[in-house]
Amino acid sequence: MYTFLLLSFRFDAQAQNSNDALKEYNAGNYQTAVSICEEEIRRNDTNIDSYVVLCWSLVANKQYSEAEFWASRAKKISQYDHRVIEVLAEAKYYQGKNNDALALFQEYLSLVPLNADRAGTAFYLMGEIFIRQAKFEHADIALTQAVKIEPLRSAWWVRLAYAREMTRGYAKALLAYEQALSLSPFLEDAVNGRERVKKLIR
Repeated sequence: MYTFLLLSFRFDAQAQNSNDALKEYNAGNYQTAVSICEEEIRRNDTNIDSYVVLCWSLVANKQYSEAEFWASRAKKISQYDHRVIEVLAEAKYYQGKNNDALALFQEYLSLVPLNADRAGTAFYLMGEIFIRQAKFEHADIALTQAVKIEPLRSAWWVRLAYAREMTRGYAKALLAYEQALSLSPFLEDAVNGRERVKKLIR
């Protein structure tokens, strides 16, 4: 009985710590969340939830190489955890590791429904990778899906418009710039983009 109670206490304490870390992450206290998660992992190095919140916090804190390290370690523990795959993709994306990030985003999207929390972000970042690679038609497809999932992201509409502009789809680019401006009327990139494409439409 004593052993059972002791184990129960440990699991309850771990759950409480994970909740505390997530609360700190949601409050924007990323370094505090990192510290809590690192302590949790020292006590139990297979606690996948601790790795996930740790990596989210590191990415939010722009500590991308550290996030990649911990997410890679987490993936060895839980190979198909979609949260781990997605945050590892983000860590690689922000370090310019485009092909690795792209493959991981595609893997993530194969595992989750389109209404998953990070699906829109995954499509958006894939679109940004395709823009980096000058694959503007691919970028159009990815960014179109991103704004379908999260239509209130004015900056995403601007990037979709830019991708379309680069493929000389000026009429469709204009529609996307105007959608961005309907959400953020003074968004400079959208204002300038709209004026550019208006001059190019015959």
